[in-house]
Amino acid sequence: MASEEHKQLAHFLKTVHSTLRSSSAALGSDTAWQNHCSNKDVLHTYAKFMQKLATTHWEENSSDKLNSASSRIKWCADFSYDYFVNKSFEKCSQKEVEIGENNDIRINEKEQFSEPYKLLDVGSCYNPFKIYDFFDVLAIDLCPANEYVMECDFLQVSIGTDTNIVENKVKQLQENNFDIVTFCFLLEYIPTSEMRIKACENAYRLLKIGGLLLISTPDSKHVGANSKLMKCWRHTLANLGFSRIRYEKFRHMHCMAFRKCLNKDIAVRWAVIHKESYMDGSLHIPQDFSNVCKNSINCHEIKVEVKDFAELPFSDSDFI
Repeated sequence: MASEEHKQLAHFLKTVHSTLRSSSAALGSDTAWQNHCSNKDVLHTYAKFMQKLATTHWEENSSDKLNSASSRIKWCADFSYDYFVNKSFEKCSQKEVEIGENNDIRINEKEQFSEPYKLLDVGSCYNPFKIYDFFDVLAIDLCPANEYVMECDFLQVSIGTDTNIVENKVKQLQENNFDIVTFCFLLEYIPTSEMRIKACENAYRLLKIGGLLLISTPDSKHVGANSKLMKCWRHTLANLGFSRIRYEKFRHMHCMAFRKCLNKDIAVRWAVIHKESYMDGSLHIPQDFSNVCKNSINCHEIKVEVKDFAELPFSDSDFI
């Protein structure tokens, strides 16, 4: 059972997310996002609460590795190890080359990976990937929880010929430079479909050919409940140039691995072939279709309602 402190932490995170969505609906996403990024009290409290929830309460409420607080991190690390160190990427590459040969799609580039693998952890909070020695991690967040994370607005950051960090603030990220980009419970924080797509477009630009975009998103419902949304995600990202090479639904989350194809047309071809009528080029989450709620944030007075909390540790209410 969740402690009262756990409930307060989770309720605050949930309220930040819902307030940002309702502000986007009322003011427009750009204005709402700017207001959110300028609200330092909320950002600092969010970072502090998120780190404590992730490193204390989720671990205490873990019963096995698939339900543990670290499972989303471990899933990303394990998949990356197999993909890069065990070279499972070679099978993906071979398949894409065959598709290209059979469909007159020219392949002019090949993967070039070397250890340690460059990982960009977006919305990192406290840099949980730093424990893995086969990663060279650049952890970024709107409001870092510790000195291992750099301050960065991923939706607004410049992308260019090199990475520029000044006084722990990222001014620019280098294009085609990263082996892995991780979005661990990030997309549900971003208030609109359009902004989520922008984040994925930035990830595509930053990844090397054959690089991985690893996404985890919370969902405590059964595997079929939001299956159409997940299929829409796959289709939308295919049109950006990503091929989904792994999907797993765990008890409280979806985990997905997307690969930046050797040629964007390979992924786009898949999208054309598999398009369904409900696939509209969006990246929606279930809460996008809920009634917009009117919550307000106060960093010092957090009202806790028991009904706001569901099954732990990876409750939708914790994140969305």
